Amino acid sequence: MSDVPFPPQPCDPCDPPGRTVLSLPPEIDFCNAEGLLPLIMTVADHSDGLRLLVLDLTGTSFMDSQGVRLVDEVRRRLCGRAGLRVVAPAGSVPSRVLELSGLRRDVPVHDSLDEALRPLGGPPA
Repeated sequence: MSDVPFPPQPCDPCDPPGRTVLSLPPEIDFCNAEGLLPLIMTVADHSDGLRLLVLDLTGTSFMDSQGVRLVDEVRRRLCGRAGLRVVAPAGSVPSRVLELSGLRRDVPVHDSLDEALRPLGGPPA
């Protein structure tokens, strides 16, 4: 595993339980994406009753195709165990990269954390 200078940071426990939010580092590229995957999956594997994992890219100012691969691999590994949502504000680099890659068709991408934590099709929590 490569050194990851800014490992994903879980937020305080979410309400309702079963939701975990991970804030990802300022840059996701070939230097750190491979090392981020086991860190993310360790958090997911050790979150009791995980129903929803939110990857927060709000603080990420650079992301290349390795970031897309990272999100896609997390999606694949969570399949059937928990849902996955991504926070990438409109106009941000991560939002544009996810749009260009087509991954937004497979992973819900939200402009804000509040929006990502809402029940699907429901009003604000």
